[in-house]
Amino acid sequence: MSASARWAWIVSTIAATGATLVLAFVLSFSRPDGSFYERNFVWLFWINVAVALLLGLVVLLVALRLAVRLRRGKFGSRLLIKLAGIFALVGLLPGLVIYTVSYQFVSRSIEAWFDVRMAGALDAGLALGKGTLEALATDLVDKVRVGAERLADSGPSGVPLTLERLREQIGASEVSLVNANGQVLLTAGGAAASGPPERPTATLLRTARTGGSGSQVEGLDDESLSPGSPGPRLRALARVPRNQVTLFGGEDRFLMVVQPLSRSLAFNALAVQSAYSEYQQRALSRDSLRRMYIGTLTLTLVLAVFAAVLLAIVLGNQLARPLLLLADGVRQVAAGDLTAKPVFASGDELGGLTRSFADMTAQVADARSQVERGMGQLEAARTRLQTILDTLTAGVIVFDREGRIDTVNPGATRILQRPLSAWRGQHLSDLPDLQEFSHSVEQRFELLATSPEAGERDQWQESFDLKRGDGATLTLLVRGASLPGEARLMVFDDITEVVSAQRSAAWAEVARRLAHEIKNPLTPIQLSAERLQHRLGHKLEGNDQALLARSVNTIVNQVQAMQTLVNEFRDYARLPAAQMLPLDLNALAAEVLALYGQAQDNGLLVAQLESGLPRILGDATQLRQVIHNLVQNALDAVSDRPDGQAELITTAARGEHGELRAVRLTVIDNGPGFADKVLKRAFEPYVTTKSKGTGLGLAVVKKIADEHGARLRAANLHAGDEPDGPITGARVSLSFSNFAVTPPGDTPSPSAAANTPATPPATTRDTTQ
Repeated sequence: MSASARWAWIVSTIAATGATLVLAFVLSFSRPDGSFYERNFVWLFWINVAVALLLGLVVLLVALRLAVRLRRGKFGSRLLIKLAGIFALVGLLPGLVIYTVSYQFVSRSIEAWFDVRMAGALDAGLALGKGTLEALATDLVDKVRVGAERLADSGPSGVPLTLERLREQIGASEVSLVNANGQVLLTAGGAAASGPPERPTATLLRTARTGGSGSQVEGLDDESLSPGSPGPRLRALARVPRNQVTLFGGEDRFLMVVQPLSRSLAFNALAVQSAYSEYQQRALSRDSLRRMYIGTLTLTLVLAVFAAVLLAIVLGNQLARPLLLLADGVRQVAAGDLTAKPVFASGDELGGLTRSFADMTAQVADARSQVERGMGQLEAARTRLQTILDTLTAGVIVFDREGRIDTVNPGATRILQRPLSAWRGQHLSDLPDLQEFSHSVEQRFELLATSPEAGERDQWQESFDLKRGDGATLTLLVRGASLPGEARLMVFDDITEVVSAQRSAAWAEVARRLAHEIKNPLTPIQLSAERLQHRLGHKLEGNDQALLARSVNTIVNQVQAMQTLVNEFRDYARLPAAQMLPLDLNALAAEVLALYGQAQDNGLLVAQLESGLPRILGDATQLRQVIHNLVQNALDAVSDRPDGQAELITTAARGEHGELRAVRLTVIDNGPGFADKVLKRAFEPYVTTKSKGTGLGLAVVKKIADEHGARLRAANLHAGDEPDGPITGARVSLSFSNFAVTPPGDTPSPSAAANTPATPPATTRDTTQ
């Protein structure tokens, strides 16, 4: 047997001896008389203390040895300390369980020595005695108060007679009248003949002065119960009320009544009180006894803990050698050395652990080689992605979750003509002249997240006008998307020239068709009217001749007016700039809806205007034309349906925290909706499904929306909000984000904002979806 094993057996024997002595002592607790405990407690306690000190000394020596090894830096010292702690914990937990059980056992054993029912009976008897005395005192006080009132009603000459009657009625042994100092002025009763009556105590007198009455039990002791003593009695005191006519010269007087108590009642009360006091003294000794027993159990726990610590140190040393080999290998791996590791020559689990560690080290070496190859491939892919971004003509900006610029390609620098790479880690709004553009983009991202339009899920597309530092205005087509990790991607192109070319081509086609469809027939109409006047003018007389002249003049004037209207509409691209004034969108919508009173009365048109909308900046004339076009289109779409209905809705779009994002004007109908080819080009000129329409209505609406910086969207409604469901109608929405800041009282009415009639030009009403 090795030295470590012998040392372990010695320590175990000492610990087992101490634990056996203590456990044998604990088993004797079941004897209710406690005589064994009183005779053997001292020497059993000191034997256990000696064993505890011996184990503590051994633990201290071993701990000092480990501390010296740790201070010298010997490899494995920390491992030995950790193993010792683990084994000590394993030994401590069962000891705590045994300690808890023994604690409950001792507590219950000691409690069994005392009759709980007797304690309850004593408490109940004591409470009963106190309650009986209190009830008697309360009843006597009530009677004394009534007697004091009767005494106040009697005259000065009738006080002695009243006192005597009160004594007989109450059944008291003594009834007295005392002054405010407690001096007895007049007495009625048997005690008056034998000697001077007793004065009330200062405490009772103070209570009567404060509360008007009071009571006190006297003679409740052993001396008062002896033969020849006055016996127990109940003394009550009550203030005599003052009448209107002062009875006693204005001084306070008190009626004092002494009533004897039953000697049997007093004897029983004293017996209960004596028994209760004796039981309490025994209860105090019970607590002391319990503390001594618990102290012995605690000593047992200390012995068990010391033994567990010693065994943990000894066993930890036995396990340390293969673990030290494993720990040395782990340290080498942590330093980056993945060479082959030695294996402990043993057939047990620790030897298998070292072999598994050697295999794992080889696998880690292979995995590191694969990771290095993967990192090379990832770096190559990143380089290719950066090359692609650098060659893109479109601008690309990636924002992190805080809204700061993270990635920028050269295309963004070229389009915006600003060194964006130097602003990485900053917000886009920090760049000069980009605050408004940054605010619009941020607002669009927030609007997508809080209240997206139909069809918008993870990305959006919008065009913005941006003024560069050289004064030029760019039209940017911006696409935004949300990335994982709350990052945001913005891709934008400069479509200024594309938009300009599209507008020029579109309105050139408008002018050509107007000249072909409208202007050419006007000249023959005018010539024919003038020829009729020339041929028939001299043949008619009187009223007929005047009628012909007026008719021809009317035809010529109207033809010239239509020619002027066509020329102005051809120059639509050069419409005057919108006059931005604060206006109430609800009031403006109500003005336009007044033109459709019959449709509203028939239930064909329904308005839902949200109250409390903020005022927006806009041109009342142009926006009136927009509302009229959208409502007329919706009514035309449902005109052939028996259950057709159109709705005009105004709402406020708000963010997560209730902040205002936009004011929306939405027109919804349950008509056939947009065809796919029409929906893609709904805002281009001459896109229509009407047989007699020109297709300029939504194009005009789009132009006015751009003038106001508003967002215009058209979409089909589907059953169940499913994208692939059947079409149940159409929706066109207009979102305004430019709000007025003037006070409500300064806001001009929509009619005053523009001196034009509510009916828009006829050429823009002939539109459809």
